Amino acid sequence: MDTSPEPAESVKVLEVENLVAQYGERIILDGVSLDVHEGEIMIIMGGSGSGKSTLLRHLMGLERRASGTIRMLGQDTAALTGQEKLELHKRIGVAFQGGALFSSMTVGENIMLPLQEHTDLDLRTMEIMARMKLEVVDLAGFEDLMPSELSGGMIKRAAFARAIVMDPKILFCDEPSAGLDPVVASALDDLILRMRDALGMSIVVVTHELDSAFKIADRMTVLDAGRILFIGTPDELRAEQSERIQNLLHRRTEEETGDPEEYLRRLLGERLDKEGHP
Repeated sequence: MDTSPEPAESVKVLEVENLVAQYGERIILDGVSLDVHEGEIMIIMGGSGSGKSTLLRHLMGLERRASGTIRMLGQDTAALTGQEKLELHKRIGVAFQGGALFSSMTVGENIMLPLQEHTDLDLRTMEIMARMKLEVVDLAGFEDLMPSELSGGMIKRAAFARAIVMDPKILFCDEPSAGLDPVVASALDDLILRMRDALGMSIVVVTHELDSAFKIADRMTVLDAGRILFIGTPDELRAEQSERIQNLLHRRTEEETGDPEEYLRRLLGERLDKEGHP
Protein backbone atom coordinates (compact mmCIF):
# COMPACT_ATOMS: atom_id res chain seq x y z
CA MET A 1 0.00 0.00 0.00
CA ASP A 2 1.28 3.45 -0.92
CA THR A 3 1.79 5.41 2.30
CA SER A 4 3.54 8.41 0.74
CA PRO A 5 1.96 11.74 1.69
CA GLU A 6 -0.29 13.46 -0.80
CA PRO A 7 1.28 16.56 -2.40
CA ALA A 8 0.45 19.76 -0.54
CA GLU A 9 -1.89 22.19 -2.24
CA SER A 10 -0.02 25.09 -3.78
CA VAL A 11 -0.12 28.42 -2.00
CA LYS A 12 -2.65 30.97 -3.22
CA VAL A 13 -0.93 34.29 -3.84
CA LEU A 14 -4.09 36.04 -5.01
CA GLU A 15 -7.69 35.46 -3.89
CA VAL A 16 -10.66 37.42 -5.20
CA GLU A 17 -14.09 36.86 -3.65
CA ASN A 18 -17.36 38.35 -4.90
CA LEU A 19 -15.70 41.43 -6.37
CA VAL A 20 -18.15 44.10 -7.50
CA ALA A 21 -16.99 47.15 -9.45
CA GLN A 22 -19.17 49.89 -10.80
CA TYR A 23 -19.01 53.32 -12.37
CA GLY A 24 -21.96 55.30 -11.12
CA GLU A 25 -24.93 52.97 -11.37
CA ARG A 26 -23.33 50.82 -14.07
CA ILE A 27 -22.00 47.51 -12.72
CA ILE A 28 -18.82 46.44 -14.52
CA LEU A 29 -17.82 43.43 -12.40
CA ASP A 30 -20.64 41.47 -10.81
CA GLY A 31 -19.49 39.05 -8.11
CA VAL A 32 -16.17 37.94 -9.63
CA SER A 33 -14.29 35.24 -7.70
CA LEU A 34 -10.99 33.63 -8.68
CA ASP A 35 -7.60 32.68 -7.28
CA VAL A 36 -4.03 32.47 -8.54
CA HIS A 37 -1.54 29.95 -7.19
CA GLU A 38 2.17 30.28 -6.57
CA GLY A 39 4.15 29.88 -9.79
CA GLU A 40 1.01 29.87 -11.95
CA ILE A 41 0.31 31.78 -15.14
CA MET A 42 -3.32 32.86 -15.12
CA ILE A 43 -4.82 34.25 -18.31
CA ILE A 44 -7.77 36.65 -18.11
CA MET A 45 -9.67 36.99 -21.35
CA GLY A 46 -13.06 37.95 -22.70
CA GLY A 47 -14.72 40.01 -25.37
CA SER A 48 -14.69 43.78 -25.59
CA GLY A 49 -16.54 45.25 -22.61
CA SER A 50 -16.34 42.01 -20.61
CA GLY A 51 -14.59 43.73 -17.70
CA LYS A 52 -11.13 42.19 -17.99
CA SER A 53 -9.24 45.51 -17.96
CA THR A 54 -11.34 46.75 -15.05
CA LEU A 55 -10.53 43.55 -13.17
CA LEU A 56 -6.82 44.04 -13.79
CA ARG A 57 -6.93 47.63 -12.52
CA HIS A 58 -8.66 46.48 -9.33
CA LEU A 59 -6.10 43.71 -8.81
CA MET A 60 -3.29 46.25 -9.17
CA GLY A 61 -5.00 48.54 -6.64
CA LEU A 62 -5.61 51.34 -9.13
CA GLU A 63 -9.36 51.52 -8.47
CA ARG A 64 -11.62 51.24 -5.44
CA ARG A 65 -14.01 48.29 -5.39
CA ALA A 66 -17.72 48.65 -4.60
CA SER A 67 -17.68 45.44 -2.55
CA GLY A 68 -15.92 42.11 -2.27
CA THR A 69 -12.49 41.01 -1.10
CA ILE A 70 -9.05 40.95 -2.70
CA ARG A 71 -6.34 39.11 -0.76
CA MET A 72 -2.85 39.44 -2.16
CA LEU A 73 0.09 37.52 -0.71
CA GLY A 74 -2.11 36.74 2.28
CA GLN A 75 -3.20 40.32 2.97
CA ASP A 76 -6.64 41.88 2.59
CA THR A 77 -5.77 44.89 0.44
CA ALA A 78 -8.71 46.93 1.77
CA ALA A 79 -7.46 46.64 5.35
CA LEU A 80 -3.91 47.85 4.72
CA THR A 81 -2.51 51.17 5.88
CA GLY A 82 -0.76 53.43 3.40
CA GLN A 83 2.68 52.14 4.43
CA GLU A 84 1.50 48.53 4.28
CA LYS A 85 0.16 49.09 0.76
CA LEU A 86 3.51 50.55 -0.26
CA GLU A 87 5.33 47.50 1.10
CA LEU A 88 2.93 45.19 -0.72
CA HIS A 89 3.35 47.04 -4.00
CA LYS A 90 7.11 46.49 -3.77
CA ARG A 91 6.37 42.78 -4.20
CA ILE A 92 4.29 43.33 -7.33
CA GLY A 93 5.46 44.04 -10.86
CA VAL A 94 3.44 45.56 -13.69
CA ALA A 95 4.15 45.46 -17.43
CA PHE A 96 1.84 47.98 -19.07
CA GLN A 97 0.37 47.49 -22.53
CA GLY A 98 2.42 50.10 -24.35
CA GLY A 99 5.57 49.58 -22.29
CA ALA A 100 5.15 52.97 -20.56
CA LEU A 101 8.87 53.74 -20.73
CA PHE A 102 9.88 57.33 -20.05
CA SER A 103 11.11 58.75 -23.35
CA SER A 104 13.58 61.14 -21.67
CA MET A 105 15.41 58.32 -19.86
CA THR A 106 17.72 55.64 -21.20
CA VAL A 107 16.63 52.01 -21.05
CA GLY A 108 18.86 51.47 -18.03
CA GLU A 109 17.49 54.50 -16.23
CA ASN A 110 13.94 53.32 -16.86
CA ILE A 111 14.71 49.92 -15.37
CA MET A 112 16.43 51.40 -12.32
CA LEU A 113 13.52 53.70 -11.53
CA PRO A 114 11.74 51.31 -9.10
CA LEU A 115 15.02 50.74 -7.28
CA GLN A 116 15.56 54.49 -6.93
CA GLU A 117 12.02 54.97 -5.64
CA HIS A 118 11.86 52.09 -3.19
CA THR A 119 15.40 51.20 -2.07
CA ASP A 120 18.52 52.84 -0.63
CA LEU A 121 20.90 50.99 -2.93
CA ASP A 122 23.91 52.81 -4.33
CA LEU A 123 24.00 53.66 -8.04
CA ARG A 124 26.58 51.01 -8.91
CA THR A 125 24.46 48.24 -7.38
CA MET A 126 21.35 49.48 -9.17
CA GLU A 127 23.20 49.53 -12.50
CA ILE A 128 24.31 45.93 -11.96
CA MET A 129 20.76 44.85 -11.09
CA ALA A 130 19.40 46.58 -14.19
CA ARG A 131 21.95 44.81 -16.39
CA MET A 132 21.04 41.48 -14.79
CA LYS A 133 17.38 41.95 -15.67
CA LEU A 134 18.29 43.04 -19.20
CA GLU A 135 20.13 39.72 -19.49
CA VAL A 136 16.94 37.92 -18.46
CA VAL A 137 14.91 39.59 -21.22
CA ASP A 138 17.63 39.20 -23.89
CA LEU A 139 18.52 42.90 -24.03
CA ALA A 140 22.05 42.73 -22.68
CA GLY A 141 24.06 45.80 -23.70
CA PHE A 142 21.03 47.97 -24.52
CA GLU A 143 21.02 49.97 -21.28
CA ASP A 144 22.39 53.16 -22.85
CA LEU A 145 19.86 53.35 -25.68
CA MET A 146 16.80 55.58 -25.60
CA PRO A 147 13.30 54.05 -25.90
CA SER A 148 12.93 55.72 -29.31
CA GLU A 149 15.79 53.56 -30.56
CA LEU A 150 14.01 50.30 -29.70
CA SER A 151 11.61 48.24 -31.77
CA GLY A 152 8.13 47.44 -30.48
CA GLY A 153 9.18 44.01 -29.25
CA MET A 154 12.28 45.43 -27.54
CA ILE A 155 10.17 48.04 -25.74
CA LYS A 156 7.98 45.23 -24.39
CA ARG A 157 11.08 43.37 -23.19
CA ALA A 158 12.49 46.47 -21.53
CA ALA A 159 9.14 46.99 -19.80
CA PHE A 160 9.38 43.42 -18.48
CA ALA A 161 12.90 44.12 -17.21
CA ARG A 162 11.64 47.13 -15.25
CA ALA A 163 8.66 45.15 -13.93
CA ILE A 164 10.87 42.36 -12.54
CA VAL A 165 13.84 44.42 -11.33
CA MET A 166 12.72 44.08 -7.69
CA ASP A 167 12.01 40.34 -8.04
CA PRO A 168 8.24 40.55 -7.51
CA LYS A 169 6.13 37.63 -6.32
CA ILE A 170 3.32 38.56 -8.71
CA LEU A 171 3.65 40.06 -12.18
CA PHE A 172 0.67 41.68 -13.90
CA CYS A 173 0.79 41.99 -17.70
CA ASP A 174 -1.66 44.01 -19.77
CA GLU A 175 -1.91 42.80 -23.40
CA PRO A 176 1.80 41.93 -23.72
CA SER A 177 1.49 40.77 -27.33
CA ALA A 178 -0.70 43.63 -28.56
CA GLY A 179 0.58 45.25 -31.75
CA LEU A 180 3.37 42.73 -32.36
CA ASP A 181 3.82 40.51 -35.38
CA PRO A 182 3.31 36.75 -34.76
CA VAL A 183 7.01 35.88 -34.63
CA VAL A 184 7.85 38.60 -32.10
CA ALA A 185 4.72 37.80 -30.09
CA SER A 186 5.69 34.12 -29.92
CA ALA A 187 9.17 35.05 -28.69
CA LEU A 188 7.59 37.22 -26.01
CA ASP A 189 5.43 34.27 -24.93
CA ASP A 190 8.61 32.20 -24.56
CA LEU A 191 10.10 34.99 -22.44
CA ILE A 192 7.09 35.01 -20.11
CA LEU A 193 7.44 31.26 -19.58
CA ARG A 194 11.18 31.59 -18.94
CA MET A 195 10.67 34.42 -16.44
CA ARG A 196 8.11 32.37 -14.54
CA ASP A 197 10.42 29.37 -14.38
CA ALA A 198 13.59 31.33 -13.60
CA LEU A 199 12.16 33.75 -11.03
CA GLY A 200 9.36 31.65 -9.56
CA MET A 201 6.74 34.35 -10.06
CA SER A 202 3.01 34.06 -10.41
CA ILE A 203 1.91 35.89 -13.56
CA VAL A 204 -1.51 37.32 -14.39
CA VAL A 205 -1.95 38.19 -18.06
CA VAL A 206 -4.86 40.05 -19.63
CA THR A 207 -4.95 39.32 -23.34
CA HIS A 208 -7.25 38.86 -26.31
CA GLU A 209 -4.60 36.96 -28.29
CA LEU A 210 -5.86 33.36 -28.31
CA ASP A 211 -2.64 31.77 -29.62
CA SER A 212 -0.61 33.46 -26.91
CA ALA A 213 -3.15 32.62 -24.21
CA PHE A 214 -3.20 28.90 -25.00
CA LYS A 215 0.59 28.78 -25.26
CA ILE A 216 1.46 30.21 -21.85
CA ALA A 217 -1.58 29.57 -19.63
CA ASP A 218 -1.71 27.15 -16.73
CA ARG A 219 -5.32 28.20 -16.22
CA MET A 220 -7.64 30.60 -18.00
CA THR A 221 -10.43 32.85 -16.75
CA VAL A 222 -13.07 33.96 -19.23
CA LEU A 223 -15.17 37.00 -18.37
CA ASP A 224 -18.48 37.83 -19.99
CA ALA A 225 -20.52 40.93 -19.14
CA GLY A 226 -18.69 41.34 -15.83
CA ARG A 227 -19.18 37.76 -14.65
CA ILE A 228 -17.02 34.65 -14.66
CA LEU A 229 -18.02 32.45 -17.58
CA PHE A 230 -15.24 29.87 -17.18
CA ILE A 231 -12.15 29.05 -15.13
CA GLY A 232 -9.99 26.06 -16.00
CA THR A 233 -7.06 24.70 -17.97
CA PRO A 234 -6.54 25.35 -21.68
CA ASP A 235 -7.64 21.79 -22.50
CA GLU A 236 -10.78 22.22 -20.42
CA LEU A 237 -11.55 25.46 -22.23
CA ARG A 238 -11.14 23.84 -25.64
CA ALA A 239 -13.56 21.10 -24.58
CA GLU A 240 -16.14 23.52 -23.17
CA GLN A 241 -19.38 23.27 -25.13
CA SER A 242 -20.90 26.59 -24.07
CA GLU A 243 -22.03 28.51 -27.15
CA ARG A 244 -20.56 31.75 -25.81
CA ILE A 245 -17.21 30.07 -25.19
CA GLN A 246 -17.18 28.54 -28.67
CA ASN A 247 -18.08 31.89 -30.21
CA LEU A 248 -15.13 33.47 -28.40
CA LEU A 249 -12.69 30.74 -29.42
CA HIS A 250 -13.76 30.80 -33.06
CA ARG A 251 -14.28 34.56 -33.23
CA ARG A 252 -17.93 34.21 -34.17
CA THR A 253 -20.42 37.00 -33.64
CA GLU A 254 -23.58 36.21 -31.74
CA GLU A 255 -26.94 36.71 -33.39
CA GLU A 256 -29.11 38.75 -31.09
CA THR A 257 -32.88 38.43 -31.26
CA GLY A 258 -34.08 41.71 -29.88
CA ASP A 259 -37.33 42.24 -28.02
CA PRO A 260 -39.07 45.17 -29.76
CA GLU A 261 -40.74 46.31 -26.54
CA GLU A 262 -37.46 46.24 -24.62
CA TYR A 263 -35.76 48.12 -27.47
CA LEU A 264 -38.43 50.83 -27.30
CA ARG A 265 -38.04 51.12 -23.51
CA ARG A 266 -34.28 51.56 -23.93
CA LEU A 267 -34.84 54.34 -26.44
CA LEU A 268 -37.21 56.03 -24.00
CA GLY A 269 -34.66 55.69 -21.20
CA GLU A 270 -36.95 53.57 -19.04
CA ARG A 271 -35.33 51.29 -16.45
CA LEU A 272 -36.62 47.85 -15.44
CA ASP A 273 -36.72 46.45 -11.92
CA LYS A 274 -35.33 43.00 -11.05
CA GLU A 275 -38.62 41.35 -12.09
CA GLY A 276 -38.44 43.02 -15.49
CA HIS A 277 -41.14 45.61 -14.85
CA PRO A 278 -40.80 49.31 -15.78
